[in-house]
Amino acid sequence: MALDRIILSTFRNHADSELNKTAQFNLLVGENGAGKTNVLEALSLLAPGRGLRRAPLPEMAGQTGSGGFAIGASLKEQGHESARIGTHVEPDQPSRRLVRINGGAASASSMGEWLAMGWLTPAMDGLFTDSAGARRRYIDRMALAIDPAHARNTSRYEAAIRERNKLLEDSGGRHSEATWFDAIEAQAAEFGALVAATRQNLITALMDELSALPNEPFAKPLLTYRAGGPLGFEELREEFRRARPKDRAAGRALSGPHRDELEVVMSGTGQVASRCSTGEQKAMLIAVTLAHATLAAEGRPGVLLLDEVAAHLDEIRRAALFERLRQGAAQVWFTGTETAPFGDILDEAAVWRVSGGTLTRI
Repeated sequence: MALDRIILSTFRNHADSELNKTAQFNLLVGENGAGKTNVLEALSLLAPGRGLRRAPLPEMAGQTGSGGFAIGASLKEQGHESARIGTHVEPDQPSRRLVRINGGAASASSMGEWLAMGWLTPAMDGLFTDSAGARRRYIDRMALAIDPAHARNTSRYEAAIRERNKLLEDSGGRHSEATWFDAIEAQAAEFGALVAATRQNLITALMDELSALPNEPFAKPLLTYRAGGPLGFEELREEFRRARPKDRAAGRALSGPHRDELEVVMSGTGQVASRCSTGEQKAMLIAVTLAHATLAAEGRPGVLLLDEVAAHLDEIRRAALFERLRQGAAQVWFTGTETAPFGDILDEAAVWRVSGGTLTRI
């Protein structure tokens, strides 16, 4: 078990919601718009990052509240509380997220040291046909669940690239001197190499997990990390130096981890994921999500948020999904408009009816 005694205060349409006596499987049932996904979003904020919707913080505050919100939960391991973690926003600082662990102030990145979080939502269904940037964010979110330091490295790399782009625009000015470029490119190469290594290691680990799985009932994807530039520090720094004239003409850096891509094809057919059917793409996403949950939960409690997943699977694939999740170590949270698709796990699940932002245990 991972999370218990969960409290949501003035978070979206939940004025004061509480979930107790959770289980490995937890099911939120209700009509569309009742607030089921809002609960999952709240749970996703108990990890580093911007949450499963990537929404601005002021947007999350409940309309009936003071402009802030709070989310708290007990972290349980083997039935005993090991920590109390929470995040909140104060009304006078609506764009600043604060974190507390065991009563003390902490950084958002430190939450990843206590809990591994992953999710799959309907908004991710178009991942394989989306932009390369969307797939990079997908890789980074998975990497963050395994290595909390990845967020810092990514942020510092992006900041260095922005500074370098400003230097490129300052053609002929004092900031265009080679020494300025050397300094900022060294920073970009240092953190860029760390970002690229983490992404590459993640994809390698995912493929190791996926290779052990059968091709059915879920379509098995083959993942390839396509680096947007050299991988090592020295090589990346030299690439930035060599590419200055070309990058100045373009007005931006044309190579580096900000140009990384995730290539996905379906095992067996070799079909590129973007050309597969909607059902095949969904099945591959589920396979990656399950493989990542196994990796992320090693050494830490894991939580997996599955929004409206069961309704889009046939009976055979639903049964296979539930069995895979039973074998895993992660606590799982499902949402659905009815209990029928979850018949196989109702006897072992904690179930709540969600209606108008209120929760009732059933």
